[in-house]
Amino acid sequence: MAKHLDPAELNRLSVERYKDVRLRLRSGDLLFASGDYFVSKAIQKLTGSPWSHVGILFRVDSIDRVLLLESVEDMGVRFAPVSKYIHDYEDGSPYRGAIVVARSAAVSKDILVKLAQFGTDELTRPYDRDEIAKIVARIAIGRGRAKRDREYICSELVFECFRAAGYDFAYNAKGFVSPEDIWVDSEVSLLARIR
Repeated sequence: MAKHLDPAELNRLSVERYKDVRLRLRSGDLLFASGDYFVSKAIQKLTGSPWSHVGILFRVDSIDRVLLLESVEDMGVRFAPVSKYIHDYEDGSPYRGAIVVARSAAVSKDILVKLAQFGTDELTRPYDRDEIAKIVARIAIGRGRAKRDREYICSELVFECFRAAGYDFAYNAKGFVSPEDIWVDSEVSLLARIR
């Protein structure tokens, strides 16, 4: 199980080069990001976690790529090469922040196929811009639960992919699922911090 990390513990993790870790990655692995961006910092503050983003990795050996299935503010659900985070995330610069890869022991061959099918079927679905405001409201009043729809923040996409494949991550007591909730799942374990 990956335990909660505070920012200092995250910063103390040894960093490996992505090209050295890449061959160990499997489809169904998870990428967690701790961004140094305004929205990332707001998410971290709201959730009490260093994580601001999560997605699912897919190896496509026939084209020599590791792709990240994610939901992002400006594009919604997409596949992006993990190498973009490392080399060219924004204007030719790497992602600003820590990137960690983890493995869920819950991912079997059957689960993997269903993860990929559901995730691919959700490509181009919109990012759920309203959900962030709803999460803030749920935190403020201390109750409520997210309404399931086909718009996703990053952690909702991961949650729904795994749910469609037969594995449920737990919602937290405040009625939403965050990258932290996926990180602390009993089946998730750290693989490496990468750059």
